[in-house]
Amino acid sequence: MNLFGGTISHLEYGLKYSSLKTKTIAHNIANADTPNYKAKDVSFKKLLSEAKEKGISAYKTDERHYDFQIKQPTHGVYSYENFQYRHNGNGVDMDKEQAELAKNQIYYNALIDRINGKFNTLNTAIKGGR
Repeated sequence: MNLFGGTISHLEYGLKYSSLKTKTIAHNIANADTPNYKAKDVSFKKLLSEAKEKGISAYKTDERHYDFQIKQPTHGVYSYENFQYRHNGNGVDMDKEQAELAKNQIYYNALIDRINGKFNTLNTAIKGGR
């Protein structure tokens, strides 16, 4: 029996994604002046589309089940190999990275607020509504 309906675990996956994205953006910003460094990005959508092209075998408990299932989301870090932003071969656009960092921070804060709401609801239920 799944007591929480999977919501908390889905929020956890979102936090893992946001954390990896923050680390990747920080790595890009730290290497903004490194010659020939190529900017990296985190993309679950790209990883999923590549996996679908390669074919994913699903775990099925009944032959009537659909042929596709992802048990645990994973995130891929990709590099922009053919992109050059500066004359020294560096591919980091600081404006883009800072905008992505701000957007990711908003996403992270929204997830944290939602998890806090879930835990407050559980806490109220445990205390009997007091």
